[in-house]
Amino acid sequence: MASDKEFNSSSVLDKERSPGDRHNDQDGHFRDPEMEGLTLYEKKALLVNRELDSHGMGKYQWYIFFLCGFGYLVDLLYAQAFGLVEPAMQQEFGFGKKESGNIFSSFSAGLTAGAFVWGVLVDIIGRQYAFNLTVLISSVFGLCLAAPSTYNGVLVLTAFVGFGVGGNIPIDTTICLEFLPQNRRFLLAMLSVFQPLGVVISSGIAYGFIPFYSCGNGADKKPLPACSSSTLAPGAPCCTKASNMGWRYTLICLGAICLTIFFLRFVVFRFQESPKYLLYRGRDDKAIVVLQKIAKFNGRESSITLELFEALTNEHASMANRDTHLPIPDVEMEKLTSTWIEKFKTELQRCKILFSTFSMARLTILVWVTYIFDYWGFSIAGSFLPTILLQKNSAIDISTAETYRNFVIIYICGIPGVMLGALMYVVPRVGRKWVRI
Repeated sequence: MASDKEFNSSSVLDKERSPGDRHNDQDGHFRDPEMEGLTLYEKKALLVNRELDSHGMGKYQWYIFFLCGFGYLVDLLYAQAFGLVEPAMQQEFGFGKKESGNIFSSFSAGLTAGAFVWGVLVDIIGRQYAFNLTVLISSVFGLCLAAPSTYNGVLVLTAFVGFGVGGNIPIDTTICLEFLPQNRRFLLAMLSVFQPLGVVISSGIAYGFIPFYSCGNGADKKPLPACSSSTLAPGAPCCTKASNMGWRYTLICLGAICLTIFFLRFVVFRFQESPKYLLYRGRDDKAIVVLQKIAKFNGRESSITLELFEALTNEHASMANRDTHLPIPDVEMEKLTSTWIEKFKTELQRCKILFSTFSMARLTILVWVTYIFDYWGFSIAGSFLPTILLQKNSAIDISTAETYRNFVIIYICGIPGVMLGALMYVVPRVGRKWVRI
């Protein structure tokens, strides 16, 4: 075991804290003011933060930023897509206007379930698995969406796509928070620029396929009816699968994009498990290995060693014995033999932190309400606006191709809007509060 002297001479502490920031106690031990009152896990996490902060925006951090940004891209890639392909689906399958909303409800239900389940699982199975599985699920079921020939089949697959997509935002946000240096946290807001980019890509692909590979109108200039329509006369022309492949080509392209992102995350760039997650699970040795790999990837050496963590554990235990006000070493984080059910219950109990104080409860509720109204607005713009514009434009003889082209023009304006909001985040006298307002 390393002695107290070895621990206190750690380069991580000494480089980041001047001697004036630490003081001696009655027994001659050095104490870091930032570590006062922290649990053992929080102390170790603080050292990890200082180590990653010393890297700055290294190559590893930039890889993380862009790969997490691709997760944001997938989020609105599909949220926009269902609004774009729904009119063609409706014409082929023959479901009514009331049933069209079920597609968006199915996707939203999948998003809700995915955000909750993956938000909990990420602290049970780890960031690494969740980071890759969410995109894999989205890509597999996204590709399968082009196969069904029934309305119910589309609803089921849509829900599974939503389940995968729903986990992207909470997981990618968590990973960025854990790996980005603290003086670059404004880049977390910049991740949102990938969302309108996803909308533009989705709209552009739909513009390339749907207007040119859809059933269109019959001789009477009315949309061809579905072949399953009960009012269809024998031998009358109808909207067949072969003549309505545009929406399928669109979804295949989106699924291929998701599969490419999975390939980048899983094969091209091997994401290392979060050191904080490993510390939370009591795997200090693996956390050290990860920090060394990240440092090597960034062309530097890690300052944290296993001996440092062991010395910190001994230091914390001795202080806890002398000072009863100090928190004792975390026990829950080191229960590696816990069952999945026990881990799941533990994670749910941690949700109580969101309502632990009045200020925290108020902040939690306000953030939830903001997200609710935010997605409420996008559901109208992304899900229903394409259908409304198609109907209105057809009434004034504006072609389907021109309508889909206009979608690209409309949504491309969101990219500079997000960038401006993210940059205003760090402008003096503006900050987070006024940007949100």
